[in-house]
Amino acid sequence: GAMGGSASLIPRDLLGEYQELTFLSKQEILLAYKRFSELLPKEERESAFSARVPKSHILTLPELRANPFQHRICHVFSTSETGDDSMSFEDFLDMLSVFSDSATSDIKSHYAFRIFDFDDDGTLDRKDLEQLVNCLTGQGEEARLSGAEMEQLIQNILEESDIDKDGTINLSEFQHVVSRSPDFASSFKIVL
Repeated sequence: GAMGGSASLIPRDLLGEYQELTFLSKQEILLAYKRFSELLPKEERESAFSARVPKSHILTLPELRANPFQHRICHVFSTSETGDDSMSFEDFLDMLSVFSDSATSDIKSHYAFRIFDFDDDGTLDRKDLEQLVNCLTGQGEEARLSGAEMEQLIQNILEESDIDKDGTINLSEFQHVVSRSPDFASSFKIVL
């Protein structure tokens, strides 16, 4: 209708399904749908369920704009078959679900691991850790670590985390580290 409210309706059966499949409440799912449709051109909003939002639009969300891992987050949650990291509404919901306060620490750490695994090979190696540190320290020249500092830091991370001493951190090693850092789960969130 003229109120523009009609586009924001989710069929009731789907709404129930989304509540079961995510850590999100009904309110959060409805809000997510509203936010998702607002990322689409006006003429596509009616069919937001079948639309894909390009990565460049997803990255305009203030919650992601400030996130140093924005590109990795889009990549990990996108089910796009062309590899363009675009998102469907269900991809978007999955992302919000993992980043919600209600998601378990196990789920969060599983996805954090995938996000930090820059080459998608299933382990965090020195190269992944270097990119991770660069993301966290910011891209400015003055923020960059020297080669020696980086080497030392990666050495420290591996000493802390690499339990089987194979030079890489696997998922269970990563989850072990995370389980010892109480503020991890609370820092790993996006609230719309």
